[in-house]
Amino acid sequence: MDKIDELSKNITAKNSPIKSSVSDGGIEIKEVDSKKKLREFIHLPAAIHKDHSNWVPPIYMDDWEFFNPKLNKSFQSCETIMLLAYRNGKVVGRIMGIIHLKYNALHNEKNGRFAFFETWNDPEVAASLIGAIEIWSREKGMERLIGPLAFSDKDPQGFLIEGYDEPAVIASNCNFPYQVELLEKNSFTKEIDLVVYKIDIPNPLPEFYHKIQERAIRNNPDLKVLEFTSRKKVKPYIHPILNLLNLTFSDIVGFTPFSQKEMDDFANRYLFLINPRFIKVIVNGKNEVVAFVIGMSHIGDGIRNAKGKLFPFGIFRIFAAARRSKQLNLLLGGIDPAYRSKGLDVMMGTKMMESAYALGKRIMDSHLELETNTKVRAEMEKMGGYVYKRFRIFGKSL
Repeated sequence: MDKIDELSKNITAKNSPIKSSVSDGGIEIKEVDSKKKLREFIHLPAAIHKDHSNWVPPIYMDDWEFFNPKLNKSFQSCETIMLLAYRNGKVVGRIMGIIHLKYNALHNEKNGRFAFFETWNDPEVAASLIGAIEIWSREKGMERLIGPLAFSDKDPQGFLIEGYDEPAVIASNCNFPYQVELLEKNSFTKEIDLVVYKIDIPNPLPEFYHKIQERAIRNNPDLKVLEFTSRKKVKPYIHPILNLLNLTFSDIVGFTPFSQKEMDDFANRYLFLINPRFIKVIVNGKNEVVAFVIGMSHIGDGIRNAKGKLFPFGIFRIFAAARRSKQLNLLLGGIDPAYRSKGLDVMMGTKMMESAYALGKRIMDSHLELETNTKVRAEMEKMGGYVYKRFRIFGKSL
């Protein structure tokens, strides 16, 4: 409780055209401007998804930090609003509005965003929440509203439209089909889709991988694949890895470059959950990072068993689930443009699959790939991968 008090004491109301409003149907919309409302905002999904077998709760300590402007530096380049819907005094929905000033300026856009949209299957509640964000966005001069999309593509994005029976993985949304229908009823249409591949991890690896790997090593004698056995040894490479991510992800929809502080925040958020054996880095003769890939064990069952709480025993349940899981989830990867088409993806991929198989993993989740990223999709399909989930970002003119 003391930790939550400390993290939430800086949550204060912002100047906003929406403080409290009531619809004709008695739906009251209120801004999150207190610790009590923030608690309601964070914990509402657990009630909505109580009987949803694939839903995984957030790590609640992480959520208290994520939604705190004093602790999450992403707020500094955005205007935001967090809203709750009430009926007869009971919380029945939530939504967050974001105007990413930095991203809009870089891409010459006037887009508002919505994220963390949760309701029961209630069209009136959904319309009230969405309508409030539309009003807020228009009054801020925006011309279009898109989502689900939060501060960056590193946050959960898009609503699931295929693969509802598959388990949710970290940093991705898990929604009911009706949530898509509620958006469509409010005139939202497809902006772009993201696909997720499932790949069987073979043993032994096909011979053509070894041949490509041998050729890549022969043609690039100054390159070396680094593998890790401790998080301590990974730490010196965190900033170089994320600097390379900034370079390689610059054209990805929704991506915003990491600041140096955000790099530290991101590492603190995820590194303790990642087995260092699932981090592969390629460096050149100057020890510069030119490629990387990061994966982590599927930990959804552990977070569910821990009910989203790390302490006092939740962390042990999460680590135990990671060891038992047969699934490896890819999180991030990138190759310096100057080193592309040289076989570096295969150099890292073979090492990753060898490590994964040795640690009991048998399948791999690619994480979200833009449907238009034909190069990466071709690589996934060459490995025998097939699309088993599809997410959609929606858009609407204001």
